[in-house]
Amino acid sequence: MSRTASCGWPWPFTGWENIFVNKYFTNRRAGIKRSALSKGITAWVLGWLLVLAFGITAVHAADLTYTQPLQNVTQSLTGQGITSDTYFVKEDYWDVQQAKLIFYYQVSQLADQRTSDITVVLNGVKFASFRPKNAAGLQTETIQIPLRLLAGSNHLQFMGQVLTTVAGTAQRVQTPANWLTVYPESNVNFVYALKPPEPAIRSFYAHFSGMDTISNGLSGIAVPQGPRNAELTAATYALAGYSRVMTNEQDQVPIAPFGTADLAKRVYQVVIARADRLPASLRGSISQTELAKGAVIRTVYRGGTYYLVLTARTDALLIKAARFAANQELMTQTRAAEKTITAATPTYSSSLQDNNGHYQLTAAGTQLTGAGRQSAAYFVRLPMDQTNAAGSQVRLTFRYAQNLDFARSLVTVYINDTPIGSQHLRRTAANQATLALNIPAKLAVGDAITVRVAFDLALAGSGSQDNDQTPWAYVAPQSELFVRTKPVTDQLFSNYPSLFLKNNRFNQIAIVRPRTMTPSDFATLTNIVNLLGNFAKSNTGEVVYYTGQPAAAVLANHNVIAFGTPRANSYIHALQPHLYFQFNKAETGFVSNEKLSIEAAYGRTLGTAQLLRSPVNKNHVVLVVTGGTPQAAYLGSTQINFQKNISQHAGDLIAVDSDNQLYNYRFKKTASPTAPKSPVKRLLKRSSLVIFLTVAAVIFIVLAVLVVLLLRKYGRQSGKGREE
Repeated sequence: MSRTASCGWPWPFTGWENIFVNKYFTNRRAGIKRSALSKGITAWVLGWLLVLAFGITAVHAADLTYTQPLQNVTQSLTGQGITSDTYFVKEDYWDVQQAKLIFYYQVSQLADQRTSDITVVLNGVKFASFRPKNAAGLQTETIQIPLRLLAGSNHLQFMGQVLTTVAGTAQRVQTPANWLTVYPESNVNFVYALKPPEPAIRSFYAHFSGMDTISNGLSGIAVPQGPRNAELTAATYALAGYSRVMTNEQDQVPIAPFGTADLAKRVYQVVIARADRLPASLRGSISQTELAKGAVIRTVYRGGTYYLVLTARTDALLIKAARFAANQELMTQTRAAEKTITAATPTYSSSLQDNNGHYQLTAAGTQLTGAGRQSAAYFVRLPMDQTNAAGSQVRLTFRYAQNLDFARSLVTVYINDTPIGSQHLRRTAANQATLALNIPAKLAVGDAITVRVAFDLALAGSGSQDNDQTPWAYVAPQSELFVRTKPVTDQLFSNYPSLFLKNNRFNQIAIVRPRTMTPSDFATLTNIVNLLGNFAKSNTGEVVYYTGQPAAAVLANHNVIAFGTPRANSYIHALQPHLYFQFNKAETGFVSNEKLSIEAAYGRTLGTAQLLRSPVNKNHVVLVVTGGTPQAAYLGSTQINFQKNISQHAGDLIAVDSDNQLYNYRFKKTASPTAPKSPVKRLLKRSSLVIFLTVAAVIFIVLAVLVVLLLRKYGRQSGKGREE
């Protein structure tokens, strides 16, 4: 901060110069004693002391804090030797002053306090150990994290042993009583100062999408008042791009008109508008010469607000610029403050390398040491619109020590905590072992699979060797998960939003919006796009906005999302006969139906999300987020905004009232639009029955031929007898 007095003296001389300078020289000329000078100096010194005091206070006040939950769920670990893996992130623009681990856990009430211990490991370096108390209930441990060990992405491990006490003696025998539970309340608390964003686009991107920025509500996407459909399309691509890389599970970045209350306190803003519709305060920052070359992406920092302006003279180039902004790789690589986007600029996301269903478990290999049970977990993401099919396998390549008790040592593989198979370790295969286990076709895995490989490394001899580090196992990089997938076509919220995605990208989405959008409509749109963006791993695919009734060809070839009230959205008005919850004649609220009796006034408070089978093409869906008022329609969108919310709903209609009372219903008799198989196809699918019928038919034919031959034979003989 630099402040200057009117006379040119630097602050804190401002105001004090009357005492020190003017008074001293004026009074000196008047013959006043030097006491005035001493008073002036005293006042000046006091001024600086106050500045220093307030300055120090201001520095401490500027220190920020952020509490980041560890990226795991409750883990209950059983066994004498325990290992728990979790992760957390530090933003690059943080100047970290302090980091503390707050560890919430519960340990067996039988744990021996003298011999049980837990060691904390960060990025492979052990830095703290403690002994859990042998007390019942939740316990906490606060541990300072050495700043020198922090990286951008951090791997945190809890390792140790839980030994139980029987008759006053610590038992080294592994039993179900040796357990530790790690709770998701565990977190890392940072105290830090912000490094201000540089003009570079990548610096703005880091700040805009940072965990603390989003959590504190400081990021937003601005569009013009009364946005055009192309501007909303561009804003959707941009928001989806940020949503897919966000780690905040309960926060989002809103889309709102520039200068409105929703954006007033958001100091990081992406402004998306056609060049002729840019806000007046930003229009002068982009020259016509620059716009003649193509779309422009540029950082503009002013008045304490940091803007990233996306603009172009044409809709097509504006949307192209938004696709660039939705590409994390491109944004983090752009060191310049300005980027020109032309029709020839590549903006698409890099391909997802799943290698036709082959997913590598570990790139560098995993080393496990210590006796007892040791395990490693691997996470694999599947395309959202696919699920596990017959033929999927876990294929392990691994090595292990040769000093094991091979009668008791084994490896077990779990899929989402469900064991799928085990194998005893053999001395002859210690240097190069392989294991292939089939994943049951009926095992539901969703869009994410956790593969856990657990080794029971038992030592020969007495249990006194259980702390020995010589037992080890190594999972090699050749290990993989092979997933044979099949499409998921169920038109239910249990399959949302994959119904609107294909191969991890937007699948021909038409969004029908109110012609004039209210703040509640913008909030509804934000909720819809937020969850879609979480699952769209690519910035390709198509999203197109419409006002009014889309053409028949659009409805036949697109999955449709319509939001708002039927009075503001003519497409929703036209869908009235197809809605599961239908409106009254005035279209101000819902009326009773076969699932729920609805009082008239109560019907005006309900918001719904209804997942309809398209009346035009049964293979497509129509998501209608609506209510009697924009505020009510917004309520319907509050259950399709985050994964934790949508996971609670399995039907095809969600209703929410103003008191957050939820209703879930299913109206479709068949979830999948796939036509029922013909009797012949159904019969052919049952191979055992087909074989049985085939064998029976062959036997029947053979018997029939035998009967015919016998009849012929005896018929001839009887004919000869009559002739004689």
